[in-house]
Amino acid sequence: MKNFITLNDLPDLHKAVNLAKSLKENPYAYEVLGKQKTLGLLFFNPSLRTRLSTQKAAQQLGFSTMVMNFSNEAWALEFEDGTRMQGIRSEHIREAAAVVSQYCDMVAIRAFASLTNKKQDEAEIVLKSFAKYAKIPVINMESATGHPLQAIADALTIKEHKTKHRPKIVLTWAPHPKALPHAVANSFTQMMQVQEADFIIANPKGYDLDKNITKNISVLHNQSEALRNADFVYAKNWCSYETYGKILKTDDEWMVTKEKMNLTKNAKFMHCLPIRRNIVASDEVLDNSNSLVIDQANNRTFAAQSVLKLLLDHA
Repeated sequence: MKNFITLNDLPDLHKAVNLAKSLKENPYAYEVLGKQKTLGLLFFNPSLRTRLSTQKAAQQLGFSTMVMNFSNEAWALEFEDGTRMQGIRSEHIREAAAVVSQYCDMVAIRAFASLTNKKQDEAEIVLKSFAKYAKIPVINMESATGHPLQAIADALTIKEHKTKHRPKIVLTWAPHPKALPHAVANSFTQMMQVQEADFIIANPKGYDLDKNITKNISVLHNQSEALRNADFVYAKNWCSYETYGKILKTDDEWMVTKEKMNLTKNAKFMHCLPIRRNIVASDEVLDNSNSLVIDQANNRTFAAQSVLKLLLDHA
């Protein structure tokens, strides 16, 4: 594994999840592997869980870490080749990636979707440019179209809490005042395609995800019908893919409530955080003992640690 850009880069997702589980049980089992190595973390967007969990994961493997927020601490980067750099962009990705490769042994990058140009977002210019010009492994800490570290953490969370071999798992769209990317929903959907589970996506009409991602997965436009007898409910907002970047629905009809959770088989509730209380899900759902959102956040450390170890093993 040269880079970790998508879940498809993993040699075996199930082995990565099992490795994350074993690292959770013994976080310092490989603390000398990253000794005298440096992980750079570059953030083009804000973060709480991703930043802290990835640093902690690196430190438990012996890495030193360096963090830079590109929004206010670095030169604006140019990603196009052959351009005459007369505008606000002061540094080209060719030089930036080469320099980072001298300072770091691996680099992890977080860069969200713009939600203004679908074609550009799907091109993943930031992540793919670093992967093209860097001479070190590149790790996706959430990009325009994917959040694979979150998906590994989610897979571990489900593994820890499922009580039967083939649970029913529902990914349900939920309202949000802002237009949000598809990254978490895309990677969760990709992860679920290799799980032993009955998986359903529920979203209002106009909010279907990219069919190249969902493939043959059942998509229901009736939330209550989808939630019936579910064992896990994963709530997440995403903007319209068809009418890219747009908010088509603003009422709370799709908010996850106690009444809706009563339709399930005492289901566990999941969300990647941060979550807007009483918009995406009610207080009663989030504060219930069946809420796994804090467990998911904790598992982000071991998801990142498993990826870092796999990259070290293949260095």
